Amino acid sequence: MLAAYLERYPEEAALLSEAVQLLSQGEGFASRRTFPMHVTAGALLVRDNAEVLLVEHRAYGITLQPGGHVEPDDAALIDAAVRELAEETGVDPDAVFPVSQVPAYVEFGRVPARPNKQEPEHYHLDFGYAFTTSRADVGCIQESEVTGAAWYPLAKAQRLVGDRIARAVSPVRAG
Repeated sequence: MLAAYLERYPEEAALLSEAVQLLSQGEGFASRRTFPMHVTAGALLVRDNAEVLLVEHRAYGITLQPGGHVEPDDAALIDAAVRELAEETGVDPDAVFPVSQVPAYVEFGRVPARPNKQEPEHYHLDFGYAFTTSRADVGCIQESEVTGAAWYPLAKAQRLVGDRIARAVSPVRAG
């Protein structure tokens, strides 16, 4: 999946070079117990090309896209993204449609140590997928992970979580 992403966005190869090196040196990256890096999946859900669903993340205390760790039952990263979206926001997964099988963003970032979860400082390689909907709405949120979920206008969502919002609206470029 990372190769397909870098084929679409070759200018990000340098940003992801450390992650590529770690991937080449190990295995089991789908397990949250794999250190120093493991894979996570996120979902950028755009409704009617006008707003994006974001969550208030409990552990980090910030607004961001729904997402989280890959589980053993997830057949693919995109499935993990849909599962996390539904779990955290209560959105009906049948009302959500992928824009592309290639991620809209891939981010490699440091995660601080969480002694209460017996996790040392480590890295997440987060694969984020763009989805669209015209009828999904927030349901029962996963209060253990998020304190809220709401629809944000595109411009405000971009200010909160960055340029990945633009790719969720227009994820496929020519070339």
